[in-house]
Formats: sequence, C-alpha cells, structure tokens
Amino acid sequence: MTEQDFNQQVENQTEQIPSITLQDLPEKMLASATRMGWTTLTPVQAGGIPYFLLKRDMMAQARTGSGKTGAYLLPIIEAIDPRKDFCQALVLVPTRELAQQVTAEARALSGENGVRVVAVYGGTSYQPQIDAFKKGAHLVVATPGRVLDHLLKRNLHLDRLDYLVFDEADRMLSMGFFPDMVRVQDFLPNRDIHSSMFSATFPMQVMRLTNRFLNDPVFLSFSRDHVHVLDTEHVFYLVPGMDKDRALVRIIEMENPSQAIIFCNTKDKVFYVTRVLQRFGYNADQLSSDLPQKARDQVLDNVREGKLRFLVATDVAARGIDIPELSHVFQYEPPEDLELYIHRAGRTGRSGVSGTAVLLVTYNEKKYVTRFGAHYNIKFEERPMPKDEDVQALVAQRLVGQLEGRLRERDRLQVERMQRFLPLVKELAEEEDGVALLAMLLDDTYHDWMHHFQIADIVTATQAPIKTRERPTAKKNFRSKRRG
Repeated sequence: MTEQDFNQQVENQTEQIPSITLQDLPEKMLASATRMGWTTLTPVQAGGIPYFLLKRDMMAQARTGSGKTGAYLLPIIEAIDPRKDFCQALVLVPTRELAQQVTAEARALSGENGVRVVAVYGGTSYQPQIDAFKKGAHLVVATPGRVLDHLLKRNLHLDRLDYLVFDEADRMLSMGFFPDMVRVQDFLPNRDIHSSMFSATFPMQVMRLTNRFLNDPVFLSFSRDHVHVLDTEHVFYLVPGMDKDRALVRIIEMENPSQAIIFCNTKDKVFYVTRVLQRFGYNADQLSSDLPQKARDQVLDNVREGKLRFLVATDVAARGIDIPELSHVFQYEPPEDLELYIHRAGRTGRSGVSGTAVLLVTYNEKKYVTRFGAHYNIKFEERPMPKDEDVQALVAQRLVGQLEGRLRERDRLQVERMQRFLPLVKELAEEEDGVALLAMLLDDTYHDWMHHFQIADIVTATQAPIKTRERPTAKKNFRSKRRG
C-alpha cells in the first residue's frame, strides 16, 4: 500500500458503524461484562465491538490501558462454540507477558462457559502447549515465532479459524516478527475470516499489512471523536543530565523505530551522538553542513532506500528532508526556538501516516515541555525512563525470536552438524570466561540482525502475492440480538 492508496482509502470511509453502549451488548456479552465489573464501555470497546459483531475488518489505534483487549476478546468469546474442539480464534502478540495477560483476561471473561484458552510463546516447554491443542483449545494467544513452530510441526491447525487479531502490530514489526507473521498466513483457511489489527501507532510498515491480512478494513482511532489515523504523538522522557547518551540508547531499544532522525543543536553534539550510536552497534550516520555535497547526498540516499536506520543531524542540515518511512524523531536536545520544535517533529507523521516525536529533557530542561505544549496546544505523554533490566528482557525476547526463526530454517543435515558444538556450549556455560564468549556471540548476532533488518525487507515482502479470501455480502444486524 502506497501513501496515496492509504489516503484514498481513508477518504472513502463514508459509512461508519455507530458506537454502542453497555446495554446494547447481546445478553451473554452483557453478562460477561457485568461479571467483570464493567459499568460502561471504553471508547475502543464502544466503537470496536460493532465491527466484530458485523464481521467487518478494522485497524484500530488504541494504546495500552485503553480497554482494547476487552474490545476483541468479548465478541470473540461470544462467537466461540465450546462444543467444537478446534481453534476458532488466534490472537498474535509481541511478547510472552502480553500473551499471559490476554490469556488471563480471556479466561476471566469466559467464566464457566467452557471456552478453552491457551497462551503460546517461546522460552518454555512445547509439551503443555501441544497437550492444550489436543484437548481442543478454542482461543490461542501466541507470539508469531512459537505459533509458527507449532504450525510447521502440525501440532496446531487453523483450517477452521474464524477470527484473527494482531495486537500491538507496531511492536511485532519492531521486534522483527514480520517474516513469521507472513508465514503464518500460509496456514490460514482459504476463505473469509474476520481479521483486525490493534496498534498504538500506524507507520507505513503497519499500513502495508492491510493488503496482506485484512479485507477492506476501516481505520479507526479512539482517542478522538471521529474516524482518522493519528499523525504524530508527542512524548517526552525525563533523563539524567550526566547520562543522556546512555539514556538515548535505552530509549531507542524500547521505542525500536524503523527509521529515525535524531536532532542535536550543534555539529559537535551530532558527531558525538553518532559515534556513541555506532559504538553501540547501531546503523547510524551523521548529516552536517561540514559534509561535502556528494557525501550529504549519499547519506540521504541511504536513508530513503532503507539502508540507514538512524540519521543524526542539526536543524540546518535536516531542512527540507522528506522521508515517508520515518517512524520517529528524537530531539536529543530541546531547541531554544519554538518553531524548531514543530519543524523537527514534523519530519514524522507525514501524509496521514502516524509517527512519534520523542523529546529528551533533563530536569532543568523540563520547562521546554510546558513551553512547547502551551504554544502549540500539544498534550505531551511522559514515558518512564527504561531501566536496564527492562531493556535486557526486551532484547532477550527479540534475540530468542530471531534465533528460533533461524533454527526453523535449518534442514536435518544442518541440525545434525550443529550437534558437535553442544558439548562446547555446556562447557562454556559453566566458566566465567566462557559465558563472556557466549555473550559476545549473542551481542554480535543481535546487532548484525538489527543492522540488516531494514524497511526494504518489509516492503519487498508485502509486494509478494497475497492470498485472497471471499467476503460474504450478507451482514447480520447485531442490534437484533441486543438484550431486551
């Protein structure tokens, strides 16, 4: 999907399904919601549930804490037939923690109605998950890599699937799950299924998934009163003044942008930040007025072609740059000029596609957040500074997912060949120096992957042939099932 296609699709969305209230819910859904203590529906539930009941595909902008999990679980659980012992719904999520959270909420919502839910993720034994499939799990909540393992081994079958949900689709892409998501599609039934996507942001990489997984979806945002896609969200991190460079690294790991510009106020700071990112293994380069024109052009070409992930620049050097795929803008230093803030932030969230503008401020610089917000009527979201253990856990999940994917690609002879290293691995794991060697190999593997996984890979994959499914023309009226 190009930007022009996306914009045209949004403009053509003239028919919207009205939102509902708690009392509009079908009787069983109302009973489940009441049992959970719901007194009202959140905007994403009130606006999103009707699309599930009418089996209309949608992409919904919804952040954590918005009630999005209930928005898709409640109608899915309502639709599942507990008498049929096979998978009827699949929810794909980026992390094991989210899989556990969604599974717990699904079990609470289903109560005693017999719906069997299983969480499927890596880093744990396969057997309990296989046993759950054999018992006839109705709802599978899974990370893409592990569920693909089960599909390839034929432990799980999706030929009778009715519902597919991508939760936090932007995070799944940023964690490198896109190839697995595409391969999962090969196991979907060749008929209409209801598909939906929930994402905090809608960069172009997420938009392109509509062509592959969804049928003529409606694009919804539940943070405002009308249907639209957010352009730019403005966030800030309060960072330690003496550790701003390391703070930037931790923030980058958590935000994990597809591509970003990092703005600094001076050429010296541009040089310093670029060197820090490069030494930490990131694919970064600088753009300053000191560079010869030919070198400047080459850097910009690398950005536009997806060969360069991070561009560090001053305002002078970055003027006029238009990069459609840019998901993030980081302001390493807040500008003194009010106009420069909006100029920097405007490099992302272009042509109707959402982006994130991140401002790093020390305690003494926090006044700029108030100043920019008041001048431009921007409501900034403060995000907590990531801790080292948070980054470690996230990096480990990404790396394990990538390694599992590479293992899946190995044939029997390659698997046999690697057995000769198992004694060495066990030996190294028991020695301090050996652990350092293993950590070095994992670090190199991780950063090699982060360096080479580029936007161009996603673009190429989304241009592959797409499996088509027929969509029924008849649509039921959910209000006819409404209680009372």
